[in-house]
Amino acid sequence: MAHALSPFERDPRHVVQPRPYDHPDARWLTNELYLEQLARYDVADAPIDSVDDFAPPNGLFLIAYVDGVPCACGGIRTYEPGVAEIKKMYVAPAFRGHGLGRCILAALEQAGQANGVVRFILETGSRNTEALALYAHAGYYPIPAYRDRDSTINRALAKNATNPQ
Repeated sequence: MAHALSPFERDPRHVVQPRPYDHPDARWLTNELYLEQLARYDVADAPIDSVDDFAPPNGLFLIAYVDGVPCACGGIRTYEPGVAEIKKMYVAPAFRGHGLGRCILAALEQAGQANGVVRFILETGSRNTEALALYAHAGYYPIPAYRDRDSTINRALAKNATNPQ
């Protein structure tokens, strides 16, 4: 069953493109994510993931553009066989509320499933109510932490892949 198109996806001025993780637009957006997390939690992971983490066939990094302006991003990388981790999900504040996060997440899940992913995992901040709502709406559920993290800040979530047929 196809998902309903968001306002973002219905507008021909909007496009989602795969980009290398070291692309200038990816670096700018992930730095903005880092600065927002730092402001919200007084601590954040620097955007230093390996470029190879998000390189096909074991990963993918997407950027959404509006009239050529990079406004949202997200990546997927192999965590272990059959399990992929969603990372670096971010929508610039001026572009929030238009379905960009939902669009990026759906595209990442679709790419993962096409590559044999049966389970998705991710971490998000405990105070990031927008992201928690997005993930809950998309079918993610709480799981125990899969990394050694501060449980007052981080929430681990998972979702089993659906059969695309």
